[in-house]
Amino acid sequence: MKNIGIIGCGWLGSRIAKVLSSTNKIFVTTTSPQKIHDLETQGFSPTLVAFGEDTLTNDISPWKLLDELDVIIITIPFSSKRESSDSILLKWNQLSEFMKDFTGQLFFMSSTGVYPNLEREFFEDDLSIQNAEGEKLVAQGLKQVNILRLAGLMGDNRLLSKYNVADIGSPVNHVHFLDVAFVIKKMIECESQGKLYNVVAPLHPSKNAVITRQKDSVDLVEDSVCNGRIISSRKLMADLEFKFAYPDPRYFHLE
Repeated sequence: MKNIGIIGCGWLGSRIAKVLSSTNKIFVTTTSPQKIHDLETQGFSPTLVAFGEDTLTNDISPWKLLDELDVIIITIPFSSKRESSDSILLKWNQLSEFMKDFTGQLFFMSSTGVYPNLEREFFEDDLSIQNAEGEKLVAQGLKQVNILRLAGLMGDNRLLSKYNVADIGSPVNHVHFLDVAFVIKKMIECESQGKLYNVVAPLHPSKNAVITRQKDSVDLVEDSVCNGRIISSRKLMADLEFKFAYPDPRYFHLE
């Protein structure tokens, strides 16, 4: 059993916590006082803290539980597409202070959105950490960090058929949240350090094929060739001998 800290207990963080809690003790952070009781009833130990422009760096103190933690998983977003460079730097400075001098195993949830929108297949080496702003900051400050570039998160209440979708003929780059948790679990077991992986289901059907399946349409359309931007998870599967529990996004809704 390990003591695992999850910074950011939102949609993804809460689901990772639930999976890992069966064999580990879970500590989480939340920005919402209203969530404290619910997190405690789930068996998690919550800390109330916020990162971002509404909080000054000098208002952040090191996490009091740091000495007890074996693993930290960062799920709060760092997006250069949605945030200014100054905002990202401020958030990182706050986070760095919160995790001050942590030397245990560390995970940072990044995104496959760092890759350009080009019609080709992308591998980890196609985009250096140095060219992804959030990843660069974290890796410079914490050399042991494992960076996971997550595809579009799906599962539970998140179904592609619920959204207004453009370019329905293009391939999806999706991952079931359970597979994200299973990858982290595997890497904890392997004591992985300093790794960079794309975490994305290995099959890439078209958006149309996924939506059609989810709507249980009798007029099913199967893809023969689906051209577009594809993110590869081959490195992850080879290095960790990892098999996705949900390899095909067309069936994510059949849990």
